[in-house]
Amino acid sequence: MRRAALYVGGLLGPFGAGVVSSMLPELSATFGVSQGAAATSLTAYLLPFALVMLVSGTLGERWGPTRTIRIAYAGYVVAAALAAIAPWFWLFQASRGLQGVANAFTTPLLLTKLAAVTPKERLGRALGLYGAAQAIGQTSAPLAGGLAAESSWRWAFAGTAVVAAVLTASPLPADDHAPEQPPRLRDAWQPVVVWPGIVIFVAWACLAGLPFLVAFRVDDAFALGPGARGLVLTAYGLAGFVAARLAGTVSDRFGPRLAVLLGLLLGAVAVAAIGLVGSLPPIVVAWAAAGVCGQLVLVGINALVLGAGGRGGAISVVTALRFLGMSASPAAFTSLYRHDPVLGFLVPGALLAAVAPLLAHRIFRSGTGPRARLRHSRG
Repeated sequence: MRRAALYVGGLLGPFGAGVVSSMLPELSATFGVSQGAAATSLTAYLLPFALVMLVSGTLGERWGPTRTIRIAYAGYVVAAALAAIAPWFWLFQASRGLQGVANAFTTPLLLTKLAAVTPKERLGRALGLYGAAQAIGQTSAPLAGGLAAESSWRWAFAGTAVVAAVLTASPLPADDHAPEQPPRLRDAWQPVVVWPGIVIFVAWACLAGLPFLVAFRVDDAFALGPGARGLVLTAYGLAGFVAARLAGTVSDRFGPRLAVLLGLLLGAVAVAAIGLVGSLPPIVVAWAAAGVCGQLVLVGINALVLGAGGRGGAISVVTALRFLGMSASPAAFTSLYRHDPVLGFLVPGALLAAVAPLLAHRIFRSGTGPRARLRHSRG
């Protein structure tokens, strides 16, 4: 029951972030703003979420993980309820920011607790299940938001508040014994954390951050309507959900470093193929393959950090860099795609193939690889 609460908690964050994506016209009409302004409600959530998460894991460990998670859930209840009743757009945006801040204090601590109650030889599979829960949240959010908007978009936030309230009262694994010295913020910025963070930053900019670019591609090449484009984009999340357990098994059996490298190299091929092929079905298959590769990278990086003894502060920094990479993708690749659609996909593919494996090699040399752990164990 306690482990299940950790997985459900992982679902809440991506669901809360993405629920607005299918209700932008309704938000625009309700608050009398442009659809472009309404779209900033996603940034209003993700930017505070990523920035606060640079320190939230360390602070949560100081205050006590279980207490911090429950307070954050309670704050999410209030923020989601505020979004459901907000009469002004500025107040709605503020509520979105507060949801992101609350989520920043749950995601890294849930991962730390999951690692604490899981045997090391099964950590990859446990992280795969957690990734599957997040994929469900990411994939179901647009559908749930769209269905709610058929009646009133406010119901989506009312429902989210109810789920957060249930999680507030749900059982969680007990905290470990408090360390003799409180965690320090600088402890989370060691090389064994920063290098995985750089890898996940690049990977999420060039994989999970590309739905907008895939939408441009299928619209320009095949003139698909919004509903059809949405179906194409769900291929990433659905494939990631199906492959999450497989990604965990690969990490456990062959090592997290190999899982990361497979995800990066195969992801490079999948992303490049989207720009090169001229038929819709292969593009959908390539985008689905990118979702599988994203899970391999995500599970592998989390297993590297947590398996090397990383605590809440470490995984918090890595997760923050992951979402900052995702948020940087539109600025990095939109102009390039408009200049040449093929280059718009070849460049992120090349970054995955050339830069990320080099960084993954640096992870191995910096002390998180199996040889380094063996040397450490031998003294």
